[in-house]
Amino acid sequence: MPTVRRRGGSRIFSHIDWFLLAAALAISFLGLATMRSFSVQNDFFDRQIIWICLSLVVFFAASVPDYSFLRRTQVLSALYGIIVFGLTLIFVFGSVVKGAQNRFNLGFFFVQPADPAKLILVAVLSKYFARRHVEIAHIRHIFVSGAYALALCVLVFLQPDFGSALIIFAIWFGMVLVAGISWKHLAVLLIGATIVFAGLWHFGLHQYQKDRILTFIHPLANIQTTGYNAYQSTVAVGSGELFGKGIGYGTQSKLQFLPEYQTDFIFAAFAEEWGFVGVVILIGLFTVVIVRILAISARGADNFDMLFAAGIAIYFTAQFLVHAGMNMGLLPITGTTMPFMSYGGSHLLTEYFALGILMSMRKHARPTLQAPDQTEIVGAV
Repeated sequence: MPTVRRRGGSRIFSHIDWFLLAAALAISFLGLATMRSFSVQNDFFDRQIIWICLSLVVFFAASVPDYSFLRRTQVLSALYGIIVFGLTLIFVFGSVVKGAQNRFNLGFFFVQPADPAKLILVAVLSKYFARRHVEIAHIRHIFVSGAYALALCVLVFLQPDFGSALIIFAIWFGMVLVAGISWKHLAVLLIGATIVFAGLWHFGLHQYQKDRILTFIHPLANIQTTGYNAYQSTVAVGSGELFGKGIGYGTQSKLQFLPEYQTDFIFAAFAEEWGFVGVVILIGLFTVVIVRILAISARGADNFDMLFAAGIAIYFTAQFLVHAGMNMGLLPITGTTMPFMSYGGSHLLTEYFALGILMSMRKHARPTLQAPDQTEIVGAV
């Protein structure tokens, strides 16, 4: 029989998906290039470099441990309890920034618990559905899993952070679909969601949140007040045309017509300077990220790993679509960051940490069947 020699041995980072990491970093660098064009001396650019470096450290550190402990109910219950407690403390000790009380001020930086809450929700739902995927047809599992998401969604919504609440709902809804919901139950959920939205409209939404939704329906109704951000964002995206105005020549962001151009509207600022071609490149990079994550999901060692990777793909996809849709006037202004691209530490660290966990799971993925390399056959009996 032929004997096969393994070359290279076991390396500490041999399980890293370098294509996935390169695509994520490229998106971060595009964000840096956009921030740099705002002015010569820019604090956002300098701080973002630090956050990206820290995120890379977190990524590689997170890729080393074995995360089999995440399958333990006690661990996930503790993590879920901690994040619920943190979201509750926001209302007591949180800092109010532009009308939203959604972050802790730690002096040198802010921490937004809503970002890790999304990751913890993915883990909790992966654990729940991994054990009950066979009997997912029972609608009680839909409501039980929905209760986990609803608690986080309500706490985030009350901050108020409508954008993050929408992402949390999208994560739950997407994972329910992946787990295998029936169309009958889907119809029940849609009817229930309609009833809940009607109740929120009359009793839960603040007037400015209603104005944002009405502005979405009639974006040019009042461009001087409620429709100002949406109008300036669509102007920035449209003015980029095919090849863009060039790096540093985006008037909407450089002259500060476009608010929060480093976070909530970085897609619009990027599209103005890079144009349609740049947007296609950005979408292509995100596609690489999502496809590589789905490949990890397809080769997951067990149901938990498969569902967790799929949940991360849903998380990133939802955040990207909501942010881009908001910037192009296709969705109401909700105030969400662009994954890997917007300024900020909380979301960037969470996103690279999630990728690091996926790299660890990739280490234990099911092997693919490949023919042996003839150059490695060194002998035969």
